[in-house]
Order: sequence, then structure tokens, then C-alpha cells
Amino acid sequence: MTDPARERRSVGAVLLATRSVAVVGISDHPTRPSFGVAAYLVDRTDYDVYLVNPHITEVLGRPVYPALDRLPVVPDLVDTFRRSSALGEVADAAIEVGARVLWFQLGLRDEQAADRARRAGLEVVMDRCLRTEHTRLVGAKPYLRGKRAPGISGVHRRTSRRDH
Repeated sequence: MTDPARERRSVGAVLLATRSVAVVGISDHPTRPSFGVAAYLVDRTDYDVYLVNPHITEVLGRPVYPALDRLPVVPDLVDTFRRSSALGEVADAAIEVGARVLWFQLGLRDEQAADRARRAGLEVVMDRCLRTEHTRLVGAKPYLRGKRAPGISGVHRRTSRRDH
């Protein structure tokens, strides 16, 4: 059984040691979670953020790369927004490029892919939102560009009838 306090310390240590993040499966739709998380990482952290999706070329005013092996750097952390059926492929790509951490976003788990990544020396975090964990464990900086990026507000916001 996992010790929640130990797991939080481990995730916190991962986030503090990370300098670069590749967001795999970025969307150019502001309502998609990948867009909101990427906008948060760009605007509210000191991470160098790289975006990966073979079907689009630019998001948030940044280039989008077609694959992890096309990035100009080896990312410390690979944050994954892909269907469960593609997680093994992402894990293999993260291993191949030499990433340090493989992160599967909230709702995503693949024990076989995680085991392969761990055997290759990567730390693995599954079923957690990078934005939520960063905010909770490290803390967000004020908006670095002095304004809100599109998609940041409301991505994780719950509404009630009183809001309408």
C-alpha cells in the first residue's frame, strides 16, 4: 500500500528538480485540459516548456514539435495527455530521448508502460494533474507575463447555478 505523505514528498521532489517539461498531446483548443496545463506552466512557472503534437504547429505563441525526439533539448519531465492506448508509445519515446520523469495526467494509468519506464531509470507519476500538484506542492508564481494567458481561468473551475 502506498504511503500518501511519502508519495507527496516524492512528487514534490520531482517538481523541484524539474527544469524542462514536454507537454505531449497539447491541444490548440482553450477548453482542453492540456491547453490549460500548458498555459499554466508557461505563465506561472520557471520551467522551460516544450509542446508536442504532430498535428499542430503553434500553441500559446510557441512552436509545437511533432515528436519528443524532435525537441531541441532532452526534457526532464514528459507530461502526457494522450489516450490510454498510446501511453506505451509515449513511455518508449520518453525512455529513448533520455527523459528523467514520465508523468501520466489525471485519469491515465498504464502499469506495463510505467514498469518499462522504471526499469529504464525514469521516475513515474500516474493519474495526477501536473498543474494541481505544482500549485499544491510548489506554489505558482504571479503571472509572469503580467496578464492571464488564454485558457488559464476556468479550466478546472466548477460552476454552480449562482454563477449564471
